[in-house]
Amino acid sequence: MPIDIGSEIEGKVTGLAAFGAFVELPEGNAGLVHISQIADTYVKDISKHLNVGDTVKVKVLGSAKTGKYDLSMKQVGKPEWQQQQQQTMMRRRTPRDQKDRPTPGTFEDKITQFLKQSDEKLQDWKRNIETKQGIKKKKRLVP
Repeated sequence: MPIDIGSEIEGKVTGLAAFGAFVELPEGNAGLVHISQIADTYVKDISKHLNVGDTVKVKVLGSAKTGKYDLSMKQVGKPEWQQQQQQTMMRRRTPRDQKDRPTPGTFEDKITQFLKQSDEKLQDWKRNIETKQGIKKKKRLVP
């Protein structure tokens, strides 16, 4: 009998990894509690929160494969509106590196843009060096 998504059930921690904890569920099913779903606070080391053999209460978030489930410990006992609000806030956050990503284009466009930027930087560098060395010649007025 499959487990319903959204239900809260008890399971036993069977393994720990850097990215989450593996939990054995009733009827031979298994699931993973991702490190971000273990506690409301930032979790750096899972072993400070869980140990192999612990019995934990989890909420079923989704099904990855038959008999494999995505689980959460931090959403257990929270009302539905609070969970939806938290998920909305998580979706609004953008990765830090998303701003730095180049705009998609053809290879030729990227090469052209790179060459233009490198020429500009080289000219700035040369101007800076010349002014520091005093090489930049001033115009002399000839009488």
